[in-house]
Amino acid sequence: MSANERMDPLNHKGAPPIEKVNILMVDDQPAKLLSYEAILNELGENLIKATSGREALEQLLKNEVAVVLMDVSMPDLDGFELADIIRQHPRFQKTAIIFISAVHLTDVDRLRGYQRGAMDYISVPVVPELLKAKVSVFAELHRKRLQLEALNNELRILSGRLLTLQDDERRRFARELHDGLGQDLVAVKMIVDALGTDQLTKNKEQATAQASQLIDRALQQVRSISHLLHPPLLDEGGLQSALRWYVDGLTRRSEIQTSMKLLPEDFPRLTPELETTIFRIVQEALTNIVRHSEARNAYISVAKEKKQVVVTIRDDGKGIAKQIVDLRPGSLGVGIGGMRQRAKEFGGELRMENLGPGTLVEVIIPHETIAGSTQPPNMMASVG
Repeated sequence: MSANERMDPLNHKGAPPIEKVNILMVDDQPAKLLSYEAILNELGENLIKATSGREALEQLLKNEVAVVLMDVSMPDLDGFELADIIRQHPRFQKTAIIFISAVHLTDVDRLRGYQRGAMDYISVPVVPELLKAKVSVFAELHRKRLQLEALNNELRILSGRLLTLQDDERRRFARELHDGLGQDLVAVKMIVDALGTDQLTKNKEQATAQASQLIDRALQQVRSISHLLHPPLLDEGGLQSALRWYVDGLTRRSEIQTSMKLLPEDFPRLTPELETTIFRIVQEALTNIVRHSEARNAYISVAKEKKQVVVTIRDDGKGIAKQIVDLRPGSLGVGIGGMRQRAKEFGGELRMENLGPGTLVEVIIPHETIAGSTQPPNMMASVG
């Protein structure tokens, strides 16, 4: 792993990598700054030096700083005064401050430092390993906070887009019900009313046949809407039957040739929640291929392995932007964001890759979530 791109336990679940953070070192003696730099270089973070309190404030305004390491005894503006100014700015309320002092070492001095927002107070001579460990802890806390903020922001964006998508879907179904099913039912009612008043005495057979055709069409529309909302085959025949029904229909409706393989051949039934999740992930991935990829072929694989279920969807289209492949916050649409969230609910992860040509989408869900309850892990947990 490179020093400028660190991963933490969240990242293997699809969170974007957070680059190295900034550490500001403040001391009026350049020799001390050089010694701190030598100690902290191993952490692989960005080290910024300032030789006065005012220079430190300038650096803070220009950079996002994770940790401020500062000497207490400085001319013009000492460490305590600088800490007061830092803490008064809303942007720096959570910035970690570590004091270093060779003079102010009494309990009163330490209390004064903590009252001004210090996270720690180190005495001189500095123990290199101790300093490195303390700075590393605060740097990692800052990194995780940034990552959490990025994920929360992505979730807010996704929630807003999802609400918009739901509204659009409701409008679409409303139009289909009104313009399709509604009009057919009105026509049937008019025919039935006419038959009841003997207005169609000569053409009763023709009117009856026409009414029957309209009812058949209305029933077909009801089935189509029902299948889009939740395929009955998913409950009756399981994931394999539902996917084959959907893939066959997609191939007929689009110009994309879609093939599918499930392994093992006698693919077992999974929990209802997991089958629905996999179906929706494949459905969304194929919808994205139809809308955006300009592909001619798509390939689907669902493999139940010993410890996991692996779902792969690939195409031979034009590929997607790198920021989407990297799952960067703010770049994901409702479709990919929803697929990722569905996988996370079962402790799984989503990965993407540009193949050149084409795109690969891979979802891995741990096997342990299949063998237990029919509820996803996060729904069973007593603590969120």
